[in-house]
Amino acid sequence: MDLQEIRRIVELMNEHGLTHFDLTRKDFHIKLKKGADLDALRGLLASLPSAPAPAHAPAASAAPASTPAAPVADGVEITSPMVGTFYQKPGPDAPNFVDVGSTVSIGQTICIIEAMKVMNEIKAEKSGTICALVAEDCTPVQYGDVLFRIK
Repeated sequence: MDLQEIRRIVELMNEHGLTHFDLTRKDFHIKLKKGADLDALRGLLASLPSAPAPAHAPAASAAPASTPAAPVADGVEITSPMVGTFYQKPGPDAPNFVDVGSTVSIGQTICIIEAMKVMNEIKAEKSGTICALVAEDCTPVQYGDVLFRIK
C-alpha cells in the first residue's frame, strides 16, 4: 500500500465521519484512529481518583462513619450518569431538589451535575421516597458514584 492509498482512506474517513479504520492483508496491517482515544481517556480517568486520595486522607478515617449507613442500603441506589460536580439545588439560595424523606416521582429532577460548564438535570428513574443522601453538595462525582438511595 502506498501513501496515495492511505491518503484516500483518510479522505474517505473524513467524508463519511469514520473514526476507526482497520485493514489486514497478507503482507501488511494498517489501523487508523481519528479523535480521542477512549482507552487512553479511561486510563486517565481511572488514575484521577488515586491521585487526590492523599489529600482526602482525613476522609478515609470518616469512612467507618459511612459504614453505619449500610443498614439503610436496602434502598435502590441512584448513581451518577456522568463525571461532574454534584449540586443538590438549582441555585445557591434555592432549596434542595430533594431531601431525606422526600417523595419523588419518575421524571422529577432530583439534582444537577455540572459537566463542562453545562448544568445537566438528573431525573428520577423510579418513584419512591429518598432514604439517603450519599453525595455531598458541590463536590465532584464520577460515573457510577451513588448519589441517593430511594425506597
